[in-house]
Amino acid sequence: MSMVDEFKAFIARGNVLDLAVAVVIGAAFGKIVTALVDGIIMPMVGMAMGGVDFSQLFVSLDGNDYATLAAAQEAAAPVITYGAFIQTIIDFVLIAFVIFLIVRSYNRMRPPKADTPAPPSEDILLLREIRDSLKQRTP
Repeated sequence: MSMVDEFKAFIARGNVLDLAVAVVIGAAFGKIVTALVDGIIMPMVGMAMGGVDFSQLFVSLDGNDYATLAAAQEAAAPVITYGAFIQTIIDFVLIAFVIFLIVRSYNRMRPPKADTPAPPSEDILLLREIRDSLKQRTP
């Protein structure tokens, strides 16, 4: 089988298409969650913490004090934007939680697997064989 034929068979299985759809939907969902965190959750958290805007939290590494993150970036100062990091962590937690809920719901909707009994152990098989041979010997 040539490499082109193998690739066609791989694509035709459907798993690649399912994966592509999942990636596109996941990217769109990530944008939705980011908008939710940036536009709704973080302003409420900031308001509850005394009006803090998390997107503006930073530490300047050059030793100078800057009034805003924009001023520090305009001065080309090296900064650690830990507020953006906090927002990204909240994004991740929310996305992970929603994915957990989706997987949990999917697993509950799936029909339960039929419990197949485990095959008997070697000891049981040997005992059965002995029992059957004894039955054959007795008149």
